[in-house]
Amino acid sequence: MSERTRLCLIEDDLIMGESLCDRFALEGYAVDWYQGIAEARAHLDTQDYSLVLSDIRLGDGQGDELFLERQEAGGIQVPWVFITGYGTVDRAVELLKRGAADYITKPFDLDALVDKLGDLVADADLAGVSDSERLGTSPPMRRISALLGRLAEQSSTVLVTGESGTGKEAVARELHRLDPARSDKPFVPVNCGGLTETLLEAELFGHEKGAFTGAVRARPGVFEQAHGGTLFLDEVGDMPPVMQVKLLRAIQERQVVRVGGETPIPVELRLICATHRDLLQMVREGRFREDLYYRIHVIHLRIPPLRERPEDIPWLVQRFLDDFAREHGEPRKHLTPAAETTLLRHPWPGNIRELKHAIERACIMSPGTDLAADALFDEPVVEPPPQAEGEQPRLSHYLQACEESYIRRALDLHDGHIGHTAANLGISRKNLWERMKRLGIPSGAGHAD
Repeated sequence: MSERTRLCLIEDDLIMGESLCDRFALEGYAVDWYQGIAEARAHLDTQDYSLVLSDIRLGDGQGDELFLERQEAGGIQVPWVFITGYGTVDRAVELLKRGAADYITKPFDLDALVDKLGDLVADADLAGVSDSERLGTSPPMRRISALLGRLAEQSSTVLVTGESGTGKEAVARELHRLDPARSDKPFVPVNCGGLTETLLEAELFGHEKGAFTGAVRARPGVFEQAHGGTLFLDEVGDMPPVMQVKLLRAIQERQVVRVGGETPIPVELRLICATHRDLLQMVREGRFREDLYYRIHVIHLRIPPLRERPEDIPWLVQRFLDDFAREHGEPRKHLTPAAETTLLRHPWPGNIRELKHAIERACIMSPGTDLAADALFDEPVVEPPPQAEGEQPRLSHYLQACEESYIRRALDLHDGHIGHTAANLGISRKNLWERMKRLGIPSGAGHAD
């Protein structure tokens, strides 16, 4: 496995330093902790860090002076985040203008700091990656993109979970593309839920000539086809129990036997499995083998549904509009402001697949280059009242409408449960109640228990 993302921590407070190191280790980061400027200066050029977290005031000097010293020497290649007390906030703001990535004031929320560093590390890892190769612009997808870069250099089995249409295969393909040992080898996808048990066995392991009616010639299965590359088993949760046993044996023994054959055939590949089902619950119910679950659950990537990452909607829309124009040889179409608002307010139960179909439908149904809201869906859409010529809705009103719609959808998704909704939104119950009151969302729209 490639080395974990490495952070540089410059902090002379022993209690704070130990707490930060313990938490970062739990988050999967490697940390080098230096308790002074001199010690840090001696190692900054010898280690490959993804981020530097430094207190401003230290026992043997100033963290900001070290930052500016290295900046003048051309040595600032990674994000720097400063820890500051109330009295030095102005200095921290000045450092932002000089190129620092961010700052956090004492006392700080450790969860908020971890989230902040995660976003900055993801941005740094994605630097230089073309926009077309990204999975999304939202923080969750940036984190996944950064993690794929670290996973690409080892061959652990990966389990990708998420609702249908969230882009699980796109994640698998990106991991294959990033793999230096496999990117030029086959990527072989197969949908385990779309085949009968007999056909699935032949599809996975291949068959010999005459193995069954219609087998007029020998055929290698997807395990053999993916040899040296990546095998992507989609909807593995739909696999029948008998096939689960055979899949487990193939994974354990790293070889397959074709249907109707006797000779074991060695295979070497990366296995990526995906499902929209809750496999752990299926294990508890006896519908999925526990030993197979732990075999494929080495690395787990959860792909959030589109409703949890609305920042990705405009980015995806631009890609789909570009793709449609290129494939059909037509001028690129554009969304009206009302259509953009409609897209952001829609709950997207079909996720990215539904969004792509909506854009394709609008492009087909619209003779001109402007795509109106009513062209997106089969059902009629009520557009906001038109603005006077040259008039734009106030940004605060637009954002408030988006926030209200988003919270109402979240409440609906969690049957009005305040606790579950707040957890999903990443805010406290009190914060959710206050937002509901401010936005005029009736208290009956949610319940506490």
